[in-house]
Amino acid sequence: MMALERMFFRALEALLVMLLAGMVVMVFGNVMLRWFADSGLTFSEEMSRFFFVWLTFIGAVVVMREHAHLGVDALVRALGPRGRWVCMVLSDILVLGCCVLFFWGTWRQAPLNYTNIAPVTGINMLWVFGVGLFTSIGIGLMVAARLVRALTGRLRPGELDLFAGEMSDEATAHSIKGRLE
Repeated sequence: MMALERMFFRALEALLVMLLAGMVVMVFGNVMLRWFADSGLTFSEEMSRFFFVWLTFIGAVVVMREHAHLGVDALVRALGPRGRWVCMVLSDILVLGCCVLFFWGTWRQAPLNYTNIAPVTGINMLWVFGVGLFTSIGIGLMVAARLVRALTGRLRPGELDLFAGEMSDEATAHSIKGRLE
């Protein structure tokens, strides 16, 4: 299961690299065309905006896995293990609630986005904004799994320290090992 998870996140990282490279090529190419040929490719403006949306939302899932989102760890770092556990559980409940709201809102908006077509490329806008479904499910599953581990007393070693922004030797080793495999 861990190998499949690693492959999935490596594929997401590769997709992020391709989206960023595509944005760079389209924007730089458009600038060069406007500078040297007094023209441009209208589809590249629209597609680079879509790529940016996808990059942001898919990147949020990858960043969540790496525990790299912004947090108020100065307060959590000052707490003991029990206080950190309480903060993590409360935080996970709030994030899970936000994921449910985000999924529900994207789902409710889907029929409207399905009927809207991008003006230049003709892409169905559900392809653009539907990425919210992926993001809410991806982050929601990771948070729900951590919440279950916390409530059943099966947190991994160093996971509370990682939540608090501290990288203990064990947490650092686990984090580095996960990225290298």
